[in-house]
Amino acid sequence: MRKLLAEFIGTFWLVLGGCGSAVLAAQYDDHLGIGFLGVALAFGLTVLTMAVAIGHVSGCHLNPAVTLGLAVSGRFPWKDVIGYWAVQTLGGCFGAFVLFVIANGQPDFELGNFACNGFEDYSPTKYSAAACFVAEVVLTAVFLFVIHGATDKQSGSVIAPIAIGLCLTLIHLVSIPVTNCSVNPARSTATALIAASFGNAIAYQVWFFWLAPLIGGALGGLLYRVVDEAED
Repeated sequence: MRKLLAEFIGTFWLVLGGCGSAVLAAQYDDHLGIGFLGVALAFGLTVLTMAVAIGHVSGCHLNPAVTLGLAVSGRFPWKDVIGYWAVQTLGGCFGAFVLFVIANGQPDFELGNFACNGFEDYSPTKYSAAACFVAEVVLTAVFLFVIHGATDKQSGSVIAPIAIGLCLTLIHLVSIPVTNCSVNPARSTATALIAASFGNAIAYQVWFFWLAPLIGGALGGLLYRVVDEAED
């Protein structure tokens, strides 16, 4: 329960902080706002801060793709995967709900896509489904590879949160224009549920952002396992 609670809180923070930066602060007053760079940094900072806060408790996965990748590599027990997925998704959804309550406090608030992920017509710049799929799979795989390397017993434990947080920042800089950057099914589900409650059709693409990141997570875990065993 201690680990599950930590994952719930951590994923709550990732969605509230990361998606909150996109919904509340990315742009306002036509010229002010943090933009893509600010949103990318916000997501990286949520992971960095939670890695320090709960990394010693639950491993700070905050992401079903990360949990799967670590299970594939042998770093995480398969029996605990479903429990982690459940609390990550619930924590993310709670984060999205709190974000909606805050955002709805503005008199002229419009939901829009609510930081949802999408492809083709719902991609921020209309990228094809194939391009979005490749981006999500490859970037998630690289993310898992970095996580494995940064948390390896031969690496310094102090640098791991920084490396992982900056990796997620870079991933967002690359893929916000493509899919609005998922690489995390829990994050995608959380915002999609809010969008679905208002009849926004982008919510029906959420399956895509389970499939692609999970494939990428498994590939990243497998790739690091191959590299690690080759070194041995």
